[in-house]
Amino acid sequence: MNKYSQFSHSGQVTSKKIRLSFAFIFLLAVFAVLIVWPGHPGWFSKFKIHLGLDLQGGTHLVYQADTSVLEDPTEAKDSIEALRDVIERRVNAYGVSEPLVQTNYSGDNYRIIVELAGITDVNEAISIIDKTPLLEFKLQEQLPPTENLESEDTAKVLATDVLKRALAGEDFSALAKEFSQDTSSVESGGDLGWVTEGLFVPEFDKAIFTDLKAGEISKELVESQFGYHIIKKIDQRLNTEGKIEVHSAHILIKKADADLANIYWQDTNLSGKNIQKAQLSFDQTTQEPLVLISFNDEGKETFAQLTTDNVGEPIGIFLDGELRSAPVVQEPIRDGQAQISGQFSINEAKQLVKDLNLGALPVPIKLISQQTVGASLGDESVQKSLFAGVVGFIAAALFMLIFYRLPGLISVIALAIYAVISLAIFELIPVTMTLAGVAGFILSIGMAVDANILIFERTKEELKEGRSLNTSIENGFTRAWPSIRDSNISSIITCVILAWFGTSIIKGFAITLAIGIFVSMFSAITVTRTFLRMIVSKKLEGKLALFGVKKQ
Repeated sequence: MNKYSQFSHSGQVTSKKIRLSFAFIFLLAVFAVLIVWPGHPGWFSKFKIHLGLDLQGGTHLVYQADTSVLEDPTEAKDSIEALRDVIERRVNAYGVSEPLVQTNYSGDNYRIIVELAGITDVNEAISIIDKTPLLEFKLQEQLPPTENLESEDTAKVLATDVLKRALAGEDFSALAKEFSQDTSSVESGGDLGWVTEGLFVPEFDKAIFTDLKAGEISKELVESQFGYHIIKKIDQRLNTEGKIEVHSAHILIKKADADLANIYWQDTNLSGKNIQKAQLSFDQTTQEPLVLISFNDEGKETFAQLTTDNVGEPIGIFLDGELRSAPVVQEPIRDGQAQISGQFSINEAKQLVKDLNLGALPVPIKLISQQTVGASLGDESVQKSLFAGVVGFIAAALFMLIFYRLPGLISVIALAIYAVISLAIFELIPVTMTLAGVAGFILSIGMAVDANILIFERTKEELKEGRSLNTSIENGFTRAWPSIRDSNISSIITCVILAWFGTSIIKGFAITLAIGIFVSMFSAITVTRTFLRMIVSKKLEGKLALFGVKKQ
């Protein structure tokens, strides 16, 4: 009696676990469908599949870098990385969606590969990339108030009116395209993308990182030296380094016709050619990062005069016309050895060093290869890839239905859940899908089926030996697991090696295959097992034909 009572209680716990597992799988599948479903409104609409060059069409450029001009060959790699950052910043400013800029090293042969998906004007993009990096030092000047009063008042009235319209519910992107005077973001509807704290002016940073919640628009104008900002905080997340990143958009109404309202930057005779070297250091007391700059003889004299005449004033450091830093002069510096300190992170300090060294150590680049993929060819590739995926899915489904009957049907449902979850992960990361990536995804479908085959074959063997249906299913999963685990681990190790050492195309294949393998293990071991446990009953006990087994 006690044994029966204990057995019954254990069964109830098992049933509860099964129901909880089913509920989790159901909610996960619904969440994945909402992400993958095209054109879904609301929060899920921001996720989409990012197509690579071969699927979307565009231009593939290969540049050869000439490192022979460097005095110290050991600095070649750092210079190339700095150059890569500048090229990426330039193509982003040009408006290219999801550009891929990467370096390729082979001995002393340094190449930079640029993939511009969806590009329309190739010649203009090439001219932007080829432009020599321009590093400048500028002084901040103030216009007399009488010259700027009327335009400043007019700007504030306009900004206030636009803010009211935004708060009233008008489309923020449309307002930004119509009124914003920030040329770098106006084409994207004021979208500023994902950023970490410290990139914008303090007033702007405070608004998006402290004052606003996700989805909110600033209730009042945010005023800075650039003008009046209307800010929308779209979303917030943690990046791979554990730092907070914010996705925001803004509308900028400048205070005056000058670039920085009643403040503008005046050119000096100091530029990147006057920098001998910049390097990262740390304060011996506070351990805060410092940027040390050494000027050549000509730069030493110019910088000494600038710092003597402008104590307490900022000197702007511009790269390709973009303000990168504006340190304030604390004292005259006459020995050509400057030190920049401030509230910036190690990564920000490293980036500033790269920018400064780019002016001192320019690396000439030469276009050696250009390939264009037409949009029509990209569309054709997408259609063929989708067709191949559908055919592969149907073929795997038919195989499972014919050979394994009822478990095969359940595995097909699990396979559909697997496909949706995998695509959702591709959009969440996001993964840039190329033809090689699609191939990796389709291959992972076959591997997901392979796990189910091992399980079902083991289950059939257990049934043929006369064991109960419930015991056979549990043994099928338990005894097939070591084979599934070892084969998938070996495949994942291969994917890691391919992603670490392979080119961009190989990396795309390895990443999608690895994601597919992880999800397929979840699909085979958790989803299929939960569904089978739910349908097991005494009524199916004698109907072995439903499991592909003939009665003995």
